Order: sequence, then structure tokens, then C-alpha cells
Amino acid sequence: MNMFNKFGLGTKKQQTLPFKGEKLKKEEEAYSLKKNPYIRWTIFGIFILISILSLPRSEVRTTTNYTTGQPWRADDLTAPFTFAINKTPVEIEQERTEIQEQIPPVFVVDNTAQVSIQSEIDSIYIGTESLLQAYHLWQVSVANNNPTALEDSVRFSNELQNASLGLTDPSLDLLMQSYHQVAGDAVNLTVNQVFANPDFVGNKIKNTLIALLNSLLNQGIVDVNKSMVGYDVFTLLNISASTEQPMNIARVRDLREANEYSLVQLNARLNAEETRLAVEIYNKVMKANYLNSPTRHQQRINEAIANISPTKGAIAQGQVIVRRGDIVTEEIANTLQSLDAARTLNASTFERYLRLLGGIILVVVISFVFYIYLHLYRRKIFDDNAQFLLVFLVMSLITAPAGALLYFDLVHPLIIPIAIAPIILTIIFDSRVGIIASLTLASLIGLVHGYDFEYTISSIVACSMGVFSVRDIRDRSQFFFGTPSIVWGTFLLTLGAFSLAKMNNFDVMSNYLFYITISSILILFTYPLILLIEKLFDVVTDFTLLELGDTNQPLLKELMNKAPGTFHHSMHVANLAESAASAIGAKALLSRVGALYHDIGKILKPEYYVENQSSGVNEHDKLKPQMSAMVIKAHVSEGIKIAQEAGLPNKLIDFIRTHHGTSVIRYFFEKAKDNDSMKEVTAEEKFRYDGPLPATKETGILLLADGIEAASRAMKSPTYPRLENLVNRMVDERVKEGQLGHCPLTFRDLQLIKEAFMNVLMGIYHHRVEYPEDKTQQTTEADSKAEVDSKAEADSKAEANNEPENNEEPPSSDEPANSEPTKQ
Repeated sequence: MNMFNKFGLGTKKQQTLPFKGEKLKKEEEAYSLKKNPYIRWTIFGIFILISILSLPRSEVRTTTNYTTGQPWRADDLTAPFTFAINKTPVEIEQERTEIQEQIPPVFVVDNTAQVSIQSEIDSIYIGTESLLQAYHLWQVSVANNNPTALEDSVRFSNELQNASLGLTDPSLDLLMQSYHQVAGDAVNLTVNQVFANPDFVGNKIKNTLIALLNSLLNQGIVDVNKSMVGYDVFTLLNISASTEQPMNIARVRDLREANEYSLVQLNARLNAEETRLAVEIYNKVMKANYLNSPTRHQQRINEAIANISPTKGAIAQGQVIVRRGDIVTEEIANTLQSLDAARTLNASTFERYLRLLGGIILVVVISFVFYIYLHLYRRKIFDDNAQFLLVFLVMSLITAPAGALLYFDLVHPLIIPIAIAPIILTIIFDSRVGIIASLTLASLIGLVHGYDFEYTISSIVACSMGVFSVRDIRDRSQFFFGTPSIVWGTFLLTLGAFSLAKMNNFDVMSNYLFYITISSILILFTYPLILLIEKLFDVVTDFTLLELGDTNQPLLKELMNKAPGTFHHSMHVANLAESAASAIGAKALLSRVGALYHDIGKILKPEYYVENQSSGVNEHDKLKPQMSAMVIKAHVSEGIKIAQEAGLPNKLIDFIRTHHGTSVIRYFFEKAKDNDSMKEVTAEEKFRYDGPLPATKETGILLLADGIEAASRAMKSPTYPRLENLVNRMVDERVKEGQLGHCPLTFRDLQLIKEAFMNVLMGIYHHRVEYPEDKTQQTTEADSKAEVDSKAEADSKAEANNEPENNEEPPSSDEPANSEPTKQ
């Protein structure tokens, strides 16, 4: 960090000891990985690399910003070289539409249709041969009274059952009657001879159908409904002949039209019975011979679209593109964009590297500002590689996906939920880290999106408002409903203002509205991300604190049931700590929840603490002072063990570990010294808590609140002067003892803490109005009241002279009242 010091960016120098103790050296060795600067630089370098990889590397922009519909404010712009004017996306899309409308559908000629139909008709007739012959022989046998009539009847029945011709019974009867009539009494005629006879109705129908179908196929039958084609002309492709020709759709028939035409023709040529048979055969064999080919149609469309020219003219070198003061029309804007594209295309390798170098410098500078902020103002985060990694990992969750999506132009940048990272950092750390992260991320993504000033400003404002909305979370609804709404509204306001200033049309703003709505909804993914981060990095957020602060938590329920006095003491301490933390700008919710759990170690032996001794029996009367001190001290280590088994975060365990610091259990220490049976000098260390000292503002506040709450309860007459004297004395004692030497509380903080304590204590011990009772009680209480008033007056005088009268000033938290061990 010597380099930082040379430029005035180093941290403030602090007075240090000239040597390091063995314990401190071991701690530094244990934390070498945690504080290794090379690891920190590696983390920062990876973040910069991710941002650099997201930079656009194929686009060159003009040096002058302009707005369509506004005057050109720069000097006259002339073409530095000859370049083509690109068509706009709207023009290209219009050409695509025209191509789709102009290229007709493709129908392929089925040259096998006629042969196939002829073959199917023949197969139908062949299928009837055995049936017709059996029927004829049966009828002849019956007419001649042949003995084989029964056998012929059975044979015919079998043939009829086995026939699967698809013809109705009346049609079969017509064929059988006609066949028998033509064959007469002859039994030696072949089927072919009968079928060839012009008097056979089947022959007549067959010839009529073949002639009709050939006529239809020659004119052409399409296999789709003509109304669904959507074109007046189609392309008829004959693959076998390697020819194609345009064909008017009106010149051909579809299957429905062919059926209607055929029915008319058959009725004109045949009688009703014959027409019925002909229609049945027609329906079985009819097929289209012009087959629609949507694949070939789409292929031709795609080929035509691929051949669309991307340009529409050119600008010659030296030609004026736009003059100063001219309105930048859509056409001029398109010409400027074409110039940018041409510059990109014509840029040399050296120019490309220069442009990339400029982007890299901007990324490094923007990121380095955030790095320096952590180095100067958030040293705890900066020196802890785990927290440092957490900060840049959260930011990379936005920059990496955003860079990939924008690099391939998959989404609009407004859809990216950039507010997630600042919100997470605010919830985990504080709002200032969140604000600086907002500035950094908005600048980086704006840089990736082509130096988008509008996006950068809108994102900074919206993310900042999102940060402010979560700086002090009190319930989940505040986050799930309030934060997305605030971010959405701020985006809408800033983007709306930009649209008004640029005179954008309504379509642009409606698109913005859709983008920011999606982005605001995606902010809800912050909650599961925070839960994951808490598990991975052992951090505690307001969401977890809100859950742990619920008095229905199993551990607090157990404390309330087993040690009710301790539970209510913890509640009062929590109120004191929360008020004091709010007064000095510390984490109030963390202070409150830490205070709720600080005495959970008393669950194991609640009867050894005076606040739980409702029966009046004092267990310490049976113990020596040293043993009593061991029991009292044990509630700290036992509380740590209980908290670890319950899975409480380390931040809350620190409250348990440090809430007594290294203070002395004064009552039992003095009792041990005054014991007549003990002649040797009592070691003070045996009566001192193991510590460590509080290292944060919140744990320091708890140390003060814990002792002051216990001492205030021991006061017989908690008036304002006495409470104020108690608070001042106990805070000053803790400072003199060095109990607050490791936490960053200033004298200004201590003064604000005292005032906050007084406000809460006066709320607890406020005077109440006496209610009228019967005269006997009033007389008795009047005598008692007079005695108390005189005593209070004496106490007040003693306090005014800073001299406790009759030892009635309340002891500290380590000096139980009435010779009983009190709250420790």
C-alpha cells in the first residue's frame, strides 16, 4: 500500500505498539490467507477481466452524440471516404414481407396419379370376380333345381362375408344382378367375358369413371382448398420433365370442386342406381395430382431473402452528410449509422486495438474507484478476502450475464435487474457500499452498451432508491412489495423524463415500460440469492435477524420458560441496545437480536441468578465465592455452546462472547476478600470474565446496556437524577476499565448512547397515577408514602452531593443488591 500513500490514498496512520505479542502473531498467521493481498488483487483482476470481456469489439461510433429529431450541434460533417448507405431494419423487414407476398406457392405434378387411379379401379373389379361368379352359379342352380344349389348358396354366403370391397349392399346387388343378367344360364363364361360385355353395368360405370377422372386430372386438381392458398398464381413444378410454369389458381379445381363437378357429370350419364355405385368407386380412388410443397415454397422465400441487398446507394468522399443546425432526420441518422458501420469494417487492426485499449482503461478506472473506496472507507471489507470476494462476486452476478446478453444483442439492457447487486450489498453491509456499487455497475453496463448515458443515469437513480428502501428492513413485505415498486417507479420517472426531453414517441416509452417491469419482477430473486450467500459466506442479514428476533423462536421460548426473569431482562436490554444503536447510526436490528440471545447460557442453571429466584432461596449461600464466580462466568461459555448447537450466526455468538468483556465479578470478589476464613490474597483473575472485549459498536452497546439495565432494577427509587447518575457512572467506569477499548465507539457516540438509555429507562420507570381506594387503605398508604417521600428526599440530597446515603445507591451489574447475586 506504499503506492497509495504516495498519492494520498492511504489509510490514516494509527499509533501502534513497537512489538507484537505471541498471541497476535499466531492470529496473524491464522488469518494470512484471509488477509493475503495477492488473493485480493486476483479477485479484483478477475472482476476486471469479466468486465473487459463484455466490451463491444466490433463497433465504432461517431465522436458526436446526436438525437433524431433534434438539430445537429456539431460542425458540418462530410464523408471521410466513400461508403454505402445501409437499409434500415424497417426497410429490410418491408422487403422481407414483400418477398413473402410475391413468391407464389409451389405445387408438384404427380405424374403417377392417373395410373394409380386406373390400378385402384381395376383392383376393385378384380375383388368382385369371385363374389359375382358365386352369385351367378347359385342363381343358375336355383333356377334349374340343381342338387348343388345348397352348396352354391353356402359358397356365395362365404364369399359375401369375406368380401371387403367397401361398397354398399345396394351397389353390390346392382353388380350381381347385372352380371347374372349378362351371363344368362351359361355357366362356362369367364369373368373377363362378362366384364367385357358392354351391357354389363360395371363395364359402363368403369369406362365412365375413367373418362371423367382423366379429364379432371388433365385440367389439374390441387390437394388443398383453393381458398387457403392465398395467392392468385402458383408455380407448377414437373420434376420428371424438369419444367415449371406459373398457373392461375382459377384454372384448376380443388377436391371439393372436383367432387361437385363429378356428381353432376355422373348424374347426366347414369341412372340413380348406377350413379350411386359410381360415386362409391369415385370416392375410393379419387386423388389430386397437383401436390402442395410448402417446404419448396419456404426454401424459395429464404433464398430470395438471403439475396436482399443490405444497401441502398452510397455517399461519395467529401459529400456533406449533415450541416450544423440541420434537423437530424431518420434518413440522416441512418446515414450516420452507415458511416459507423463502414468505419468498423474499414478499421485497421491497430485502430481496433486502440479502441479496445480505451474501453479497458475505462473499465479499470471505474472499477478502481470502487476498489479505492473499500480501501479507504470500508477497511474491514477490504482486509477480509472472504468479504472482498463476496462484494465482487455479487457484482459479477450482474456484469457477467449482462455482458454476455448484450454482447450477442439478446436483450435490452433495461431488462437486466441491475438493482439486485446493490440491494444485496446494502442488506449484507450498508447503504454506502450499495450506492458506490450502483455507480460502478451502472457505469460499466452503460459502457458495455455503447456508452449509453441515458441508461447509466436512469440505473444510478433507480438503484440508489432501491438501496435506500432496504437500508433498514423491518418486515419482508417492505422488501417484496416496496423495493420492486420503488425501483420500477424511479426507472419510469427518469426514462419518462429522458423521453420527454428527446421527444420520443409513445412506442419507445411503452417498450421501456415492458423492460423495467420485467427487471423489477426479477428483483425478487434477491431473496433466495441472499439465503445462499448467508450459507456460503457465513454472513447474517436483516432477513435472518427478523426471523431470529421473533420471540417464538425455540431458543427464546426455552429461555422464557426456564428462566423467565432472564428473558424479561433480555427484552429490556434489547430495547436499550436498539435505541442506542439507532441514536449513533449503528445496526439497530442486529443490536436488538444480539441482546435477546446474550444470556441464553443461563438456561442450564437459571436458579443461580437472582432475577429467576422467585422462591427466595439463594443457591450461592451454599457455595464459596470462588465457586459462585465460576458458576456465574460459565453462562458465557455455555451460551456460546448452546448458540453453536442451535446454528446461530457467528455475529450473534459474538454478542454472547463479549457482553461482559473482561470485567470482574465484583460482588464475589469483594466477598472473597472479606471472608475471615481466607487469609491468603485472593487472585482477581479468578473472578474476571474471560472476554474478549467488544470489537464492534453493537457489542459495545450491549456491554453497557446489560449492566445498566441490571443495576437500574436494583434501585429502590429510580428517579431521573438517580438514573442519570447511574448511567453516567457505569459508562465512565467501563471506559476507565478499558472494556470499550477495542470497539470504535467515540465520546460523541457515548454521549448519544447515554441519552438513548435515559429515554428508555424513563419510559420503564415512569410515575403512575394512584387510583382512589377505600379510606382505610388510603390512611395506611399515606403513612407509608410519607416515610418513602422522606427517604427519597434524603436520597436526592445525597445524590446531589455525589455521596450515596446508607449504601442505597444501586450496585453495578456485578454487585448484586441485598447481598444476592444479581444479573451477570
